[in-house]
Amino acid sequence: MKELELKYGCNPNQKPARVYMENGELPVTVVNGKPGYINLLDALNGWQLVKELKEATGFPAATSFKHVSPAGAAIGRPLSSTLKQIYYTDDVELTPLSCAYARARGADRMSSFGDFIALSDKCDKATALLIKKEVSDGIIAPGYDDDALEILKAKKKGGYCVLQIDENYVPAKIEKKQVFGITFEQGHNFIKLDDNCLKNIVTKNKTLTKEERDNLLISLIILKYTQSNSVCYVKDGQAIGIGAGQQSRIHCTRLAGDKADKWWLRQSPQVLNLKFKADIKRADRDNTIDVYTSDDYDDVLAEGIWQNFFVEKPSVFTREERKAWIAKNTDVAVGSDAFFPFGDNIERAHRSGVKVIAQPGGSIRDDNVIETCDKYNMVMAFTGIRLFHH
Repeated sequence: MKELELKYGCNPNQKPARVYMENGELPVTVVNGKPGYINLLDALNGWQLVKELKEATGFPAATSFKHVSPAGAAIGRPLSSTLKQIYYTDDVELTPLSCAYARARGADRMSSFGDFIALSDKCDKATALLIKKEVSDGIIAPGYDDDALEILKAKKKGGYCVLQIDENYVPAKIEKKQVFGITFEQGHNFIKLDDNCLKNIVTKNKTLTKEERDNLLISLIILKYTQSNSVCYVKDGQAIGIGAGQQSRIHCTRLAGDKADKWWLRQSPQVLNLKFKADIKRADRDNTIDVYTSDDYDDVLAEGIWQNFFVEKPSVFTREERKAWIAKNTDVAVGSDAFFPFGDNIERAHRSGVKVIAQPGGSIRDDNVIETCDKYNMVMAFTGIRLFHH
């Protein structure tokens, strides 16, 4: 098939809409449902991301995409009992691929609501069972087990979008797109991210463990397919905070750091012991937890909103208690798609447990950034590689 007609473009008024190949066949097959314009943008970016994650780490990988940036991405490392609880895996017998998906979806559950999923491997039943419970627009994978496909086809009253990608497809060396009737052309970003890009360590502390190297590579690969400017926090093989599409580097760092803090706060005893009413949906539970762990919770209590969600009135999670819990998060890695212009980015990353950093370098204030890392005994590598994506 050379062409696929779409319902409409980015918005309902943008018709007609299609995707097509100038040469050869489309590498994507529609197995179920009907993809939209943004669905395919998410699917194709997401597939590239998980493919590279698996190539770099050897683990199956998954990502949860929204509006052409990942809300989460991860490799298939086993889950702790706490992560199983906050990721709602329930009684599913987990596989490496389903662990990757649970991590990708669970990093930022509010942003992942209504996502498009990409998997590096054939979708198995365990992964499909986790997807079944979530609000999602569709999935792309290199294949599907029969029982997994049956589960996925039943979603959205049979309209769930299921795409199959030819895992051997290689894009043309030159890519094009049009803006305002003008055609842009550039070489496809084939750059390979591996340990070689982490060799130029510029801080006094020059010790990187295998785990830290993997986390840095994961952050960089995620950034390669995230709308710029972007910063990514990674821990234990999964993104825990992604700041995407910001005009200011520090705003990326803050946004990603705040998301990383929220992820960690979900694992605190105060949150794990919250008693929700039995009929509360997961999305409402996620939203309530987000408010409970914020400075706004006093106002919510005053309005009596807690009665809609909790069995009993929970104690306030004070700012001091939250700060003390966040301080327990350690061994976090951070990647940036372009250089950090000021040391304030390092200060903010340090507050969220960051120990190792990878960034291109090249700022006129590199000395200040390195000095700030040295103050906290961090390790920072200059990759020399910018990873802007638009």
